[in-house]
Amino acid sequence: TEPRYQEVKAPDIPVVTDDDGAEVRIVCGDFWGKRGPVDGIAADPIYLDVTVPAGKSKRLPVETTRHAFAYVFEGAGKFGNASEPQPVRTEGGEGMEAGNRSLILFDRGDEVTVDAGEGGVRFLLCSGHPLAEPVAWRGPIVMKIITQFLRDVAWGQLDYFLVDMPPGTGDAQLSLVQA
Repeated sequence: TEPRYQEVKAPDIPVVTDDDGAEVRIVCGDFWGKRGPVDGIAADPIYLDVTVPAGKSKRLPVETTRHAFAYVFEGAGKFGNASEPQPVRTEGGEGMEAGNRSLILFDRGDEVTVDAGEGGVRFLLCSGHPLAEPVAWRGPIVMKIITQFLRDVAWGQLDYFLVDMPPGTGDAQLSLVQA
């Protein structure tokens, strides 16, 4: 599939407001009878910008065939679902309590629940069908991993350092020699 750009302006994003004041902006995919403006993506993702008012709880459906995560970018809340959510350490947030700039990965479950904190919570809820395809490690991804590997391991005194990479990835070795 050829890469492409889809310009989406804020007024083009449908907003659904529930009776409890929770608001869901549907960026991509179908949700509560509305469809977001972004389309034609292989993993058939759903991107929802969710705002839950202070002290409120919300249940959001997620198909069990999808992988999902939530990224909190305003406020705080407690997340759960039919499985055990796993926090991913970014700049804060441990356990299911998640504050600003926290990422939560969900296992298979049919819903995500959130209990908003004192100031409410706003987060991006993303889900998509797994592609089940290998990842092509090229360019900046490879260099970032190698740089982190070299920097974060206590190597001690080395006489030689051998990097064995698959064919076609010579750019990484050249970059290492140039650094």
